[in-house]
Amino acid sequence: MQFLVIEGNIGAGKTTFSRMVASEYNAKLVLEQFADNPFLPKFYEDQERYSFPLELSFLADRYKQIKKEILNLDLFYSFLVSDYYFSKTAIFAQNTLQGDEYHLFRQIFDMVSESMPKPDMYVYLHADVTRLLGNISKRGRDYERNIKAEYLKKIENGYFGFLKQNHSFPILIIDINNIDFVQKPDDYQVLKSAIFDQEYKSGINRLIL
Repeated sequence: MQFLVIEGNIGAGKTTFSRMVASEYNAKLVLEQFADNPFLPKFYEDQERYSFPLELSFLADRYKQIKKEILNLDLFYSFLVSDYYFSKTAIFAQNTLQGDEYHLFRQIFDMVSESMPKPDMYVYLHADVTRLLGNISKRGRDYERNIKAEYLKKIENGYFGFLKQNHSFPILIIDINNIDFVQKPDDYQVLKSAIFDQEYKSGINRLIL
């Protein structure tokens, strides 16, 4: 495995788990640089006004980062693990942009995505909306305080729509509602084993832990 993606809805724990995997396996860690995006706080305050510039900025940032990290992967790391994939750009845009803005965005995305490297394994950590809201509240980011259950559900549906259409690499959807891989080492081991100790076919594979 050279390129592992760990995805999930907002608050699922994808970044935390990616950090844990990278530390244990000496993998190169690629994290989404969303915190420095100047449009993100504005978007959560006024989604209609700031959706288009936010999604365009994410598209540019994600494209540059993934291409750079994949091309510069060196022998000091066993593989690359990322807490997002480029497709996330279209998934979120589908739920935030309307009409002509979305069609224009999609045209740009489709042209750019053709050159993006595909992961060897794509893992989606699934947690229900109630748990996601609890995790979001615990981490206390000011710009996330207005996130609603309805928005998280739209993002979830966007991910599932994307995953159902993709058959070019293995996709593992793991239901993590019954485990706590952050606080319980045994749960982390179970989750890690599900990813690294099994073989999965291209397309969707499902697992409940």
